[in-house]
Formats: sequence, structure tokens, C-alpha cells
Amino acid sequence: MALLHYVCSVPLVRAVRSRSRTVQLRTVSIHSAARPPQVERVLLGMSEQELQQLALDFSQEAYRGKQLHHLLYKRKVKDIQDFIYLPQAFRNGLQEAGWSVGRSPLYQAVTAADGTIKLLLKLEDNRLVETVGIPVVDEKGSVRLTACVSSQVGCPLRCSFCATGKGGYSRNLQRHEIVEQVLAIEELFKRRVTNVVFMGMGEPMLNLKSVLEAHRCLNKDIQIGQRMITISTVGVPNTIKKLASYKLQSTLAVSLHASNQKLREMIVPSAKSYPLTALMKDCKDYFLETNRRVSFEYTLLAGVNDSVEHAIELAELLHEWGRGHHVNLIPFNPIEDSEYRRPYKKAMLAFAAALESRKITASIRQTRGLDASAACGQLRNEFQRSPLIADSEGQQEEVEVAIAA
Repeated sequence: MALLHYVCSVPLVRAVRSRSRTVQLRTVSIHSAARPPQVERVLLGMSEQELQQLALDFSQEAYRGKQLHHLLYKRKVKDIQDFIYLPQAFRNGLQEAGWSVGRSPLYQAVTAADGTIKLLLKLEDNRLVETVGIPVVDEKGSVRLTACVSSQVGCPLRCSFCATGKGGYSRNLQRHEIVEQVLAIEELFKRRVTNVVFMGMGEPMLNLKSVLEAHRCLNKDIQIGQRMITISTVGVPNTIKKLASYKLQSTLAVSLHASNQKLREMIVPSAKSYPLTALMKDCKDYFLETNRRVSFEYTLLAGVNDSVEHAIELAELLHEWGRGHHVNLIPFNPIEDSEYRRPYKKAMLAFAAALESRKITASIRQTRGLDASAACGQLRNEFQRSPLIADSEGQQEEVEVAIAA
């Protein structure tokens, strides 16, 4: 959905440096018509209370559920037979009943010169999904590790500048397939993830149920603070209001990419069914309901939406719908077969200055991992070239209904 970037909120940050390298981990056949996994008995994503009840269901003591919780989220064990704390009979019983941990194998890893690592996980149906680990070290030596996670295999919204949309859409991710991305990054970096951004492949609001379930697990079980989690959306009718009802302390980031409706429709096709005025009203209502400021994402496309006039129009739009907005300006990362170009630094600075002079705070995101297929979806497209299609007519209709609302 979004391009891969990162905001350095701590002054004078410096990236963890390493040589750019690609690691091929394994080769598997990729089936374009693979069915989504029909797995319901997955341990990853379950709460401690749910795991305790599961233990009781297998005639075990409740504390065995606590042990399961520790093995899943602290020890990050990937196979039931490696749950050495548990009785063999319990392990066998779980497997015989069709339970699994819910961890996917690592298919590919690419490391950029700045230390950013992009991963491909091979899901049970042989689909590939991206996730990205972004390390930053501040001047005191403290490391912030951000996981940029995907919520769908591909994306149905097809924003014109996005590599994920060009690769097509297959299905929603299940909650454990979102959570496991964070665990895979922790395993590779050998340190805890401190921040999570739902800015990888897919539109989180089209998979809100699994996103909220994964959010609960990341917060309660993996113990990442809600304010360290950001949910991004390009805008899906009726979903921002629904998200507001949960009163999360996490950040909502709305991808605008344009200062008026006509321009936005050109860049974001789904904007035709969700007018800019309706989106901005939902953002205002979200703030009133949650008391949490909405952050706005704006990808700068050279000669398209990056002029000072566009900045002035954007400032007027934001002032019309409230105060105290923040805009994250994202320099476009070139992708294959795209007519768009990355703006010059002078144009980006002029855009930011025009916003700041009109009392709209703005920051230009530091581009991370540019030499590792930085645009979201690029790495997956490289290894799964045939366009993705929805795996069932019913599922595709559900997506279309959600977009059209």
C-alpha cells in the first residue's frame, strides 16, 4: 500500500550500516492459483487466557497455557514438538487435533546498505508476503527497530504509484500471518521490535478484523505499546468510524497524496467512491471520538502534486477540517514501469516550507532501504511475477463491496 520509508523522530539519528547483500534461503514453486490456507487451529495470535482454556480442553492444568504463551511469544518456538516444557502427550494431542504454531518459513532476505532488511515469508498456500525491519540508532546508542508489516497478499486498491497494486491481489492475511512478521524480524535482528507500522502490502482497513486481532496480540502478548503502533489507510468508506469505536491509543495515518479530489482520483482510483470531503470529515470525527490526532501521508510525485500551489491548497484543506495536523512528506521511490519521478530536494523543501508557513507541521521522511527494492511490493513481484488474483469470486465481490460501500 505505502512506500517503504521511515520518520526519524529522534534528532541526529544514524542508520545501522552494513553492506548491501541478498540472501537466497530456499527455492519453492509458486502457484498462481494457490488457495488460501483453511487453518483455524493456530496457536499464534491467541491470548494467555485462550491458551489456558485450550490446556484445560486437553485435560491439562491451566498453567500449561501460561507455558504455551511463554513458548510462543518469549521463546518464539516454531514447532509444537519443540515445546519441551509440555508433556509429550499434550504435544501429540495438539498435533493430532490439527493444531499448529502458525509460523511460516523465510523464503528470501535482502539487506540494504543502511541496515534495513526486507523479508519474504512463504505462506502455507505458497503465496509470498513482504515485511521489513528498519533499525535506527540514536546519538546515545539506543536502537529503535520498526517492523513494517503487511495486512494482505497484494492489494486491490491499485494506487497508481504503488508496486504492490501493480502485482495484483490474492487474499487477506490471517492474524497469525501478521503477528509472525514481527517475530521473524525480531529473530533476524536478534532484538525486540519497538515500533510497528501497518504500511506494508495491502490496505489494512479491508482486513480490519485480522488487523485488530493482530494489534491486540502485538500489544498484550508481545508487549509493544499501543502508541508505538501505526495503522495506515488510503481510505475505505465506513472503516475509520469503526476503528474509532475501539478507542485505540495507536496512530491513524491517512494517505492523502493529493490536495484536491480531481488529482486524488488520478493517483488513488478508489477515491472516486470516497470523496475527499467525506474522508476529511471521518478524520475529524475520529479525532473527536478518540482525542488522537490523525497523521497524513503525502507521497511527492515530481510535476504531479509537488508544487508550492499544491502545498498551499493542502494547507487550506487541512485548516478547513481542523487544527494541529501533521503531514509526512514521502519522496517517491522509483518503481519498474512507472511514469512517476522522484522530486528534487529543492522542490520537497519548498513544499514543506509552504506548509510550515501556514502553520501545518511537516516532515520529509528519510528514505530507507532504497537499494533493497524499497517500494512496497517490489521484492514480492520479483519472485512471484504472475499477477495475483482473488482466490474466489465471493472474496473478490466482498472487496469490491467494501470499496464501493
